[in-house]
Amino acid sequence: MKTFTHMAAQGDFVIIRVNNLPKGLVPLKSENGKYVVAHSETGHNHVMTMDRVQGYKRKEITDDAKLFELFFSVEAPTEIQHLRTYDTHETLLVPPGKYIVKRQREYVPEGFRKAAD
Repeated sequence: MKTFTHMAAQGDFVIIRVNNLPKGLVPLKSENGKYVVAHSETGHNHVMTMDRVQGYKRKEITDDAKLFELFFSVEAPTEIQHLRTYDTHETLLVPPGKYIVKRQREYVPEGFRKAAD
């Protein structure tokens, strides 16, 4: 399991510790008691169990395809797991604190989209 203090990456996202979260955020919806930190195009998502974490997004982002940033308030050490049984990313232990998760994106003629392998 990997640990970090300020910044770490797993797959196509980076998680950055911050002092405060922006104002005007709205709660994220969970999926089976987990927050999806990053959807995988193969269905093997990167997730955090929501029992010790509050997840948020900017309220003006209504289209998940344009959801390049997530925000988390972590109350106790929590793992980000890659839900795949083979060729998986190592589990990442997130210490208590406030975080921004930024998804990797790429430019296509229609605009930006989430990076795909």
